[in-house]
This record gives sequence, C-alpha cells and structure tokens, in this order.
Amino acid sequence: MIAKVYPNNKNIENLPLIPMRGVVVFPDTVNHFDVGRKKSFSAVESAISAGLPIFMVAQRNIALNDPMIDDLYRFGVVGEVKQVLRFSDTLAKVLVECKYRAKLLEIHDDGEFYSADIVRVPVRNVRAQDVDNADALIRSIRDQMDIYVEFYPRLSAELMQNAYNNTNYHSFVENLAVNLPLEFAEKQSILEESSVLKRLQLLLEILIRENNVLGIEHEINERVREQMNNNQRDYYLREQMRAISSELGEEGDPETEVQDYNGRIEALPVEKVHQDKLKKEASRLAGMPGNSQEAAVIRTYLDTVLDLPWSEFTKDNYDLSKAEKILERDHYGLEDVKDRMLEFLAVRSLTDEINAQIICLIGPPGTGKTSIAKAVAECMGRKFVRMSLGGVRDEAEIRGHRRTYVGAMPGRIINAIQQAGTSNPLILLDEVDKLGADYRGDPSSALLEVLDPEQNSNFRDHYLDIPFDLSKVLFITTANTRSTIPAPLYDRMDIVELSSYTREEKFRIAKLHLLSKQLKKHGLNKRQFSITEAAIMSVIDNYTRESGVRSLERQLAKLIRKSAKLIVAGTATSVKVDGSTLEGMLGPKQAKANIASRTNKIGVANGLAWTAFGGVLMPIEVSVFKGTGRLDLTGSLGDVMKESAKIALSYLRSLPLYYNVPKTILSEYDIHIHAPEGAVPKDGPSAGITLTTALVSAVSGFPIRKDIAMTGEITLKGVVLPIGGLKEKMIAAYKEKMKTVIIPKDNLPDLYDVSDTVKSALLIQPVSNIDEVLKVALLFPEEGKNKQSILPIEDKRPKRVGLSS
Repeated sequence: MIAKVYPNNKNIENLPLIPMRGVVVFPDTVNHFDVGRKKSFSAVESAISAGLPIFMVAQRNIALNDPMIDDLYRFGVVGEVKQVLRFSDTLAKVLVECKYRAKLLEIHDDGEFYSADIVRVPVRNVRAQDVDNADALIRSIRDQMDIYVEFYPRLSAELMQNAYNNTNYHSFVENLAVNLPLEFAEKQSILEESSVLKRLQLLLEILIRENNVLGIEHEINERVREQMNNNQRDYYLREQMRAISSELGEEGDPETEVQDYNGRIEALPVEKVHQDKLKKEASRLAGMPGNSQEAAVIRTYLDTVLDLPWSEFTKDNYDLSKAEKILERDHYGLEDVKDRMLEFLAVRSLTDEINAQIICLIGPPGTGKTSIAKAVAECMGRKFVRMSLGGVRDEAEIRGHRRTYVGAMPGRIINAIQQAGTSNPLILLDEVDKLGADYRGDPSSALLEVLDPEQNSNFRDHYLDIPFDLSKVLFITTANTRSTIPAPLYDRMDIVELSSYTREEKFRIAKLHLLSKQLKKHGLNKRQFSITEAAIMSVIDNYTRESGVRSLERQLAKLIRKSAKLIVAGTATSVKVDGSTLEGMLGPKQAKANIASRTNKIGVANGLAWTAFGGVLMPIEVSVFKGTGRLDLTGSLGDVMKESAKIALSYLRSLPLYYNVPKTILSEYDIHIHAPEGAVPKDGPSAGITLTTALVSAVSGFPIRKDIAMTGEITLKGVVLPIGGLKEKMIAAYKEKMKTVIIPKDNLPDLYDVSDTVKSALLIQPVSNIDEVLKVALLFPEEGKNKQSILPIEDKRPKRVGLSS
C-alpha cells in the first residue's frame, strides 16, 4: 500500500498500523515484540514489501482483538522494521528500530490490515529559563531512584549509572521511562507529554507514588514475617492476605461465615435447644479477631459437630445365604459361632427391637474373633471400624475431653463414627477385657452408657456436649477371658465363645486359607511353592504351640519368604517343602515338649487348667518325707490354689488305712507340693482333685496312670464340684493325646459345646466324689506284690476287693 499524502499538509502520512497490547515503545530505542493477529501480521508484510515504516500505538484495553480509533491512545511511535522471524503463517517476532513520536489522526481498514493517518509531533526541549527547574527535578528523581532501588534491587547497574551520568534531559527521562518496570499506562502518559520539563515532573510523581506503594508493601512483608512461623507456609500466605486487606480497608465481613454456620446448624436433626446452643457459639465468632486462638477453637468445635454423619445411614442386607457363604469363605470350623451370627442376622431382619444387642466374642488369641466381626459387617453391608481398648485407662478416651481443656478432642466412639461416615456402622471394641482404671477415671464405666440400649440413644460426648444417637450402631466386643471383664459391663453383653482349634482344624485352616493368603501376599503362586500335608502337620506339632493359628501363619510365611529368595536368585524355579526340607528352612524344632507326665509315676498327676490362651495340661508333683509336719507349696500358686492344697491334705487324713495314711502325717512328715513352670502364676479351685490324687499317690505308693488328665474342685468331705472352661480343657487333653479325662459329673451338660472329634478320642469319666477319682486314676498292684510307698506300711490292711487297674 502506498502512503497517502494530504495536499493541505505534507506532514500527514498514512502508514501501516500495529496496535500494541500492554507495550509502550519510545523513540531512539530498538524493540522486539510478537505479532499474532492476522491484520497486524499483514501490516508488517505490507510495510516490508512497500519499504514503509510502521506506526505503533498502545491499546487502552488489551483484551480487544479489533480496536477502533477510540480504543487506541493518540500518541505512538513510528519505526522501521529491521527483522521478521516467522514461526507460522500468523505468528512472527518483529525487530523494530523506533524513529520518532507521532500523533494518530485517523485509522482506515481495507480488510487486510489497519493503516493510520499520522503527523509527526516532536518533543519541546527545556527552555533556558527552565533549566534550574529541570536540574532540580532530575536531582529529585535521582533521590527517588535511590529509594526505589532499595525496594527493587533487581534494577540493572547500567540503568542506575545512566541515571546519574546522563545530562541530556530528553534522553534522561525517556531512558528511565523505557527501562523502569512501570505500568504501561504510566509509560504512555510520559510518551504523550510533549514537554520535557512536564515529562520530568510526571516521572517524579510516578516514582514518588511507586515508592509509597513499595514502602507499604515492604511494611506489610515485615509485619507478616514477624508473625509467621518459617515452617508454616500456609500460615504465612494467610497473614499476608490479611495484612494487605487491612491496608486497603477491605477486611472480610465475618457475618458471612456466621451465616454459613447457622445454615448448616439449622439442617441438623437435633432439638432446637441444641441448635440454639450451636448458633450461640457461631455468633461469638463475629466479635473475635479472625486469627485469635479462641476463634480457632470455636471453628474446630463447630466443624467437628457439623461434619458428623447425623443423617447418613447404610441399608442393612439380611440375605442369609450370602451371609453364610461369606462366613464359610473366611472361616473353617467355628460352627457354633457362625450359627449364632446367622441367628442374629435372621432376628435383625424380623424386628428392630434388639437394635442395641451387644455381642461379645470370647476366646484365645488367633481364633478369628476380629475376622468374624469383619465378616458380619460385610454380610450386613455396614461400614466396619475397629477400636482397640487394650491398655486404655482414661475415661476421656471414651467420652472425650471437655472443651475447657487445651487440645480437647472427641472420644474414640465419636471418632469411630466420623471415620465410618455413617451413623450405623459396625464398631468392634477389641480387647474389652484389658481395660484399665486409674485416677483419671474408669473407662469401663464410661462404656456402660455406650453399650446400654436404654441409654445410648442419647450418648453425650464431653466434647460435643450434645446427645448423639448410638442406638443404630452395632457393637461387637472381643475378649480373651471373661474373668477380667467388669461385671456390669459383662451383664450388658451376649456372650459367644470361640474355642481353641484342634490339630485337624489347624491343618484345614492352613490348607484352605492361610497358604493362599500368604502366597498372594508374597507374590508367588501354587506352581512356584507347594508344601506337603505331612510338612504342614509337622509345622503345627513342632514349630507352634498355640490355641489359634497366628504362629502357624507366621511359620508358613517364613517358608514362602525363603522360597521366594531361592526363586528370585535363580537357584530354583519352584520349591516343594516336605518333611526332609522343613527343618533346613525353619531350623530346629521350636515347640518345647509338654511337661506332662508320660510315665506311670508316684505323686505326679496330670491336671487340666484354663488360661486366656486356651487350655493347658498342668502336672502336680508331690513328695512326702520324714520331717516335722511342714507343708511347702511352690510354683507361684495363688491363694485359692493354696487353700485347695490344704483341703486335699485335710481330706487325706480322713482316708482309710487302705491308702497307708499314717495318723502322724501332719506331725512327722513333711509334704512338698509343686506345680512346674514356677515362673507362671497359677490359681483357681479346679486343681482340687489333682492335688488330692497326687497326695494319695505319694503317701500310698500307688502310681498314677500316665494317660489320665483330670479337673475338678474338691470339698473337705471329698465331694467333687463343677468347674469352668471345660471345653478348652478337653481340647488340651486331646492335643496331649490323653486317653481318659476325669470331670465333675455336674459338668456333663458342658460337653454339648465340645466338638465330636474331641469327645470321640477321649474316654470321659464323670465323678461325684474323690473315691471315684482314685479308683480310676491309681494303679493298684496285684496281691502279694510290694508297693513303692516311702511310708511304713501297716501289717494288717483290709483286702483290696473290687478294685482293678
């Protein structure tokens, strides 16, 4: 396009126009900028082809794509295009040498690009009478530059040097305007000013205003830096925003926050009196500084209350066939327990009257109590939360802390509800028998309200201080022993007992569940690792001695780890463990032999005892020798067991002469009673018949059968009373390969809970008095053969009629 020349004014030219977005250029400078708009790109190409300069002027609004004349500033710069670097058909980087200032008169659009009618407008230099004013302005500008560089130290040294050495007024002001990081509107205002003196005044005003802003910003930064913690970046950012808002007078209105809280409070399904209490807490925020500690405490409290799942419930699933499959999938044996869980689900499907029924699973460690609870939650489709109570001594762990304390928080029950995200989860209270108590309160007493269906619909946590309905929560508790569960708490629970596993049950569990679980956990498959049935039995017998299967699972995991090492190292592609390789992988046999008597001995009787880890065989040893009538009791015996020993000794004196009991037994003979494994405390009355049998054997010289185990309490007159823990004791006798078990006759109903496998392997002898025990347990010699008694035998003894070994 050829420039149009006006006949009336030869200074007016028509040149291609480039609207500049956010960029202001000055004469006598070299600038480069990107050209991306189609018309601007065409204007550059037209100027190059026609050998014309271009006119560059800044847009008032940088967002406009097709600006009109009113959208452009009136003053711009004419420049010569020196270089164009094209990136695409519509994008290029242009290098322009700026020549002189010009004023925009009119713009034209021919469809391809804009052109502008311009007139050259030179800048008036400083007049002679204004030189002093100009020098004063320059000094003031230099002073402001000294201040500016303190706030903005990134200015180049060349710029500062030019500011101090340049004596040309026009060059001085334009050099600073070009290179200082000012807003483009401020630079444009300097460009539009035609007087150098006024340009100096304008630059001074801009620098003063910029220094004031930078000074305020510096003060804000210093204030924030004093308040913040170097390790808390989020805190720093919040304080900076607050300080800036304070300086601008734009602090946020706390009423918005209060209104938000009030709206959420009104939606809570609680009584109006509790809503009013929460609204009162929210209204306190309006009169507090936003960064005060008390405000943070109130916000935490309100957020905790409002985030609880007050109206969130999961729908229960009572499909018994599905529940049975889940229970059978995850558990072998435990038929009574699985039946009890299915009965529970069946009743729940018929009525909601027993919503708060509490089930307590009692059994030795590793027998599947926790996994049973998880399976019930899966069957019902409820969220599962486990809460361990072992070692809890503070009541606040259950009820929470009052908000008057620093660092107060809700109790574990409310935390479990928050974790589940619903108001009807299944919460497992694990190890309820191991709760403690001290000066901080009794947590078992706090649990009374939680587990009481008459009270827990209005459970009041100390932190919340408003009632929360726990009646829809399904609580299941676990314990190893019922003896240490507080009586009021025990009374609120429905007891379901889990017994120890037999040897065969452990084998099935290992084969059906544990092996596949550990193979998946360790990244192996059945082709890479296998173990024979005999090897599994050997692991059970020789490397574990427990009621559950935890140690068995650890030993299997150890075998799989060692096999994985061989496979990864390339030593083997698959590993098969059998009896010959087992000891090489697990080391020497670890399960120590039981201390039970394995031979027919005098004064040694095999008793049965119950512990929190299941039943055990506990031999009682008695020695009788000449002395002064002293009774020694060793083996960490408790008071009840010591009393049983004294009862046995008293009954011994009343036995007939047939058992060779001398009348001077308490005055001329010392008796020592010992229960092996002396480091283990022992107590309880169920060793009564064992103590009596061992005493009679030691005194009479009749050996005790090695294959008999016994349990039962004895009275002073020889009556055998019932005992507890019969099921576990029977399993212990079965594990130790006893043939006969003597039990109190009153315990016969308890045999219903003993598995058929155990009952079929044992000869059960119910007794009602000690005479029946002695007839079964003692080995009487044939007539004419001497007994091995260490006591003097009377020459005249009644004949032993009707007794057999």
